[in-house]
Amino acid sequence: MMRPAKIEHAVSARLCSCGGSQLETGTTPELKWTTQTYGSRLQARLLPQEKAHTCTDATTVPANGSYLGRGDRVIVKLLYQFWTLKYTLPAAVLFAQLLFTNPVYADTEDRRNNNPGSGYFGTRLGPKSFLDFDGVYQLEGSFGDNLTASTYLGLSTFLFCLLGIFFVSQGRRGRGVKQIWGTWNPGFFVMVVFTSASFLLLAALVPQWTSAQHESVTATSSGPGVLSATAAGDGPMFTFPASADIGPNVLPNIFDPQAVDAQRVCPGYKAANVQTTKKGLTADLSLAGPACNVYGNDIEELKLTVEFQADNRLNVQIQPRYIGPHNETWFILPEVLVPRPQAEPDVNEAESKLAISWSNEPTFSFTVKRKETGEVLFTTEGRKIVYEDQFIEFGSSLPESYNLYGLGEVMHGFRLGNNLTRTLFAGDVGDNLDANIYGNHPIYLDTRYFTKDESGRLSYVSNPTDKNAKYVSYTNGVFLRNAHAQEVLLRPEGITWRTLGGSIDLYFFEGPSAQDIIKSYQLSTVGLPAMQQYWTLGFHQCRWGYSNWTVVKDVVDNFRKFEIPLETIWTDIDYMKGYRDFENDPDQFSYEEGAKFLEELHKNHQHYVPIVDSAIYVPNPDKPEDDYEPYHRGLEADAFIMNPDGSLYIGAVWPGYTVFPDWIGAALNGTGTVSWWIDEFVRYYKKVAFDGIWIDMNEVASFCIGSCGTGNLTLNPVHPPWGLPGEPGALVLDYPEGFEKTNASEASSATSVHRTQYPDATTTASTISTASYLRTTPTPGSRNINYPPYVINNFHGDIGTHALSPNGTHHGGTVDYDFHNLYGHQILHATYEALLKVFEGKRPFIIGRSTFAGSGKWAGHWGGDNYSLWAYLYFSIPQALSFSIFGFPMFGVDTCGFSGNADNELCSRWMQLSAFFPFYRNHNVRGAISQEPYVWSSVIDASKKAMRIRYLLLPYMYTLMTQASLSGSTVMRALSWEFPQEPWLANADRQFMLGSAVMVTPCLVQGATTVDGVFPGVVDGTVWYDWYTYHSASEGVQSGQNVTIDAPLGHIPVYLRGGYVIPVQEPGMTTTESRQNEWSVIVALDGEGKANGTLHLDDGESLETGENVKWVDFMVEKNSLQVTPQGKYLDQNSLANVTVLGVANAPLSVSLDGDKLESSSWSYDSEGKFLSVTELQDNFKEGAWTSSWTLSWESPSGSGSSPVQGGSGRLEFSISNLLYAAAFGTIFGRLFVV
Repeated sequence: MMRPAKIEHAVSARLCSCGGSQLETGTTPELKWTTQTYGSRLQARLLPQEKAHTCTDATTVPANGSYLGRGDRVIVKLLYQFWTLKYTLPAAVLFAQLLFTNPVYADTEDRRNNNPGSGYFGTRLGPKSFLDFDGVYQLEGSFGDNLTASTYLGLSTFLFCLLGIFFVSQGRRGRGVKQIWGTWNPGFFVMVVFTSASFLLLAALVPQWTSAQHESVTATSSGPGVLSATAAGDGPMFTFPASADIGPNVLPNIFDPQAVDAQRVCPGYKAANVQTTKKGLTADLSLAGPACNVYGNDIEELKLTVEFQADNRLNVQIQPRYIGPHNETWFILPEVLVPRPQAEPDVNEAESKLAISWSNEPTFSFTVKRKETGEVLFTTEGRKIVYEDQFIEFGSSLPESYNLYGLGEVMHGFRLGNNLTRTLFAGDVGDNLDANIYGNHPIYLDTRYFTKDESGRLSYVSNPTDKNAKYVSYTNGVFLRNAHAQEVLLRPEGITWRTLGGSIDLYFFEGPSAQDIIKSYQLSTVGLPAMQQYWTLGFHQCRWGYSNWTVVKDVVDNFRKFEIPLETIWTDIDYMKGYRDFENDPDQFSYEEGAKFLEELHKNHQHYVPIVDSAIYVPNPDKPEDDYEPYHRGLEADAFIMNPDGSLYIGAVWPGYTVFPDWIGAALNGTGTVSWWIDEFVRYYKKVAFDGIWIDMNEVASFCIGSCGTGNLTLNPVHPPWGLPGEPGALVLDYPEGFEKTNASEASSATSVHRTQYPDATTTASTISTASYLRTTPTPGSRNINYPPYVINNFHGDIGTHALSPNGTHHGGTVDYDFHNLYGHQILHATYEALLKVFEGKRPFIIGRSTFAGSGKWAGHWGGDNYSLWAYLYFSIPQALSFSIFGFPMFGVDTCGFSGNADNELCSRWMQLSAFFPFYRNHNVRGAISQEPYVWSSVIDASKKAMRIRYLLLPYMYTLMTQASLSGSTVMRALSWEFPQEPWLANADRQFMLGSAVMVTPCLVQGATTVDGVFPGVVDGTVWYDWYTYHSASEGVQSGQNVTIDAPLGHIPVYLRGGYVIPVQEPGMTTTESRQNEWSVIVALDGEGKANGTLHLDDGESLETGENVKWVDFMVEKNSLQVTPQGKYLDQNSLANVTVLGVANAPLSVSLDGDKLESSSWSYDSEGKFLSVTELQDNFKEGAWTSSWTLSWESPSGSGSSPVQGGSGRLEFSISNLLYAAAFGTIFGRLFVV
């Protein structure tokens, strides 16, 4: 989670107000608009310096609102205002608006379906809890079958308003009460009767109402999205000033007109003492002229080492020749933190597929080439190497219109383009476009396309236009093993790398394909990704705003009620006591109630994952009740980062003033941080039986600059200097693009409300004065780590803003300046070790936010705090593909968006898209409307449809995940990786592959009912089948053609690629249920009638499976499916069906292991050209994969199984028909003549 961003979007709003008894004496509540789609939320904003209160929901309120309609509840609140004789006339007007514009929702199902009832005077309202008052209190009772109490009160209140208006108008005419009473009429009599009844009912309700309000102060059982702004029982929290998180005004170098160009003023280096060996070369590099000291102190003497580490990998390392203990971490990245790739034995230059050369003219440069093609992959020729203690610069020219991918983490299109500056500095930013966000992965892929003439000569193609030409592609990769803050400048002429420290430690990967590089990168350099448990592939539901166990249970129950699969429920920081790690709120998330809930959850084969943040609360020394044992135990273990003077570094995060675990000190100096962290998880698991862990805020984030808590601990707990979502004054008012088009009336009102909360940009800008920028210059003999001379383009500006200060000191004396980007990496490592202890023998499940190269071997990643916007629906795809490069197959995003409000159309599309991401979770911010898939009827249908496909494909996905953990292969893939000979796919990031066999073409545009997509590979005969119909989808499609595909709301186009066999399993409500269901096999034949596939089976949880695994190979050729299982794992689920797509002609017979099957057990679809074999269960009573078997089908003589679009199949079919016709005609004619 991050500091809430304000984005201008039109929204819907509802009126609410707060009852007087909750407000301090003498204060006046102000009517305030707030957004809530299903039921009004209560907010009272007080005058300055007075207590603010947020009314909360009782635990009896369903998770997504009360049983009353939103209009009903507003009426009751307004009625109380009428009764106190305040705001009568304005409220009457508002009531009239509600009466004629707001539907009544008869019950939860109507509200979920967004179907209004029959109006305020309609039927079927029936007996309900008639007083919600935002969940503070509820009274049960029956008031007839046709009118709810709130409807009755609303009618009487309306008449009461008319009565008041009547009295005022008569008074203005000089008529007193006596004259009015003398003018009797039936309407006046009715008004008096209804008003009297209203007063009688209110007299009975107010005492209970007031009592309930007082009870709510201690109950604080808020529903989703509602927040109390005070600490429990302590009154208002101290809010530290916003200035605490504002650093000096700095101007990034790339935007600074006064910035010095290091290439112009620095001398570069000259090489000497060059020594060449079979393994590589070494050399000494010395400054080629006077030191420039432009952004640091020049290093005069360097050491060059070139090593051929494998036939497809080359390492070039440049570091200072003289390094001592005092400055080693300035330049050298410790291998205990990020291991260095090791050279393979017996590899030499002659065997390498890469070549390197160097030159000293005009200064030292080196060039890396691919031997096969002679192309230059990377060259510093024409550029100087600048090497200082706080600044390193080097770069390479690149071909015209180059295709680079990677360099994450960034919200950008998959292809990076040539006008981008990539800042790599971990930040608690949120998913802002093109900004440095959570993770850092300094690797890129460079794909180049060529035409080849008859002699084999290659010609580079920068802008291919002929889609029928034959192209070849080669991809190379470059990884910089450097964890310092850095920038990568992509410009038309090439790439420039700038870092604030470390060394030049480059790894060149030859490829020649993208997937070859990704495999090699993981196998040799950063490590293979962690294997996940099977259940983690199910659907996950989360929210910041699930306020107690009852709400969480209601969410789980609602999934079951609406028959939507739910595997795992998550909780955000709501569950914590004061937002502290390892402690539950004793009232809302008690351990006793949690134990009962989790026991039931686990009995249903479902799972629970809580969040754990990266900072530890420091208890207030003046409050014994504020004591916090995890802090004291960590203190004893020397587990926390320090100030340079040795005192504790105390920043601020959600709980207040906090300290930060010292992972670097633990790795380099053996402190007890990791042991303490493991122990805290073990202790917590004994109280809460979680199943996995979600690590957040691990960039690491701090809400103030420096050790702001030093000397201020008696103020703890403190509140951040901004309103959190759901708090008064921090409304969530953003909706997706296009929302105003379909909700114009509500959007208009909401826009005006939004402007009252957030000033216009022009108004804000006019108040900002132009300030001078902080610029620093190098200091001889020392580094300026807090304000380095070179200013990177960091989203927060100064690198110490909203982060741990660069001079935060680790045990042993190293500073965060040199290790900032590794904080998230190391906490994930420690958490992995902790879960190995908690779940002995099982695979840890961890999802982390900040990552570094190699973090995938411990954790998966989610895309962070995205937005409920159509743009972010699209960006989730390139983000996922990039993390495939980085070695994170377990990736997903906050489905339907985290920040802002989703609507049913966006959520429908997103629930369907995310169904094909390995990590599938819906999550959003507190204060926004609910977005669980059961909130909208259309989303229910869309989710079920996509989830069924996902759960059918779970065995396929699990096999892909297994292969990724064993070999470094990818799960989600770019089209260009699977079809590397098609240069028009270089930009394709609106479609993707799931493995090699499944292609997804989602609709990403608001209001659209069609989507344009390509069917790659058709130029080479690739066949595509529609998932839903099994019909050919690519017949008649041209190479590179954009095809318009029907994609009405609720439908996501999915295609199967010919040539692959996919085993599927009948879905259940959980993955455990699914794993107990029967199997089916889908065979998608290629143009030659062939296909193959693989299935991996194990127990789905063991860290070491040993021999208890099974691999099943599928091979199809010559009308025969051969299935060969190997391994000891036993799966006893039977086989039900086999479907073969692309069978050109109706088979004459179908056989299983040589025995013909009854004709009733198979059928042929002549239109779709597919064969269905069913009712196979009796043949596989001991399990589908216990032994080998063969299924074959006999085609008519002269015909094959090639798909109809293959061409030859059509000809053979016609010839055979003619032969049959000729034979029949001859026989018939002969008989006739006789």
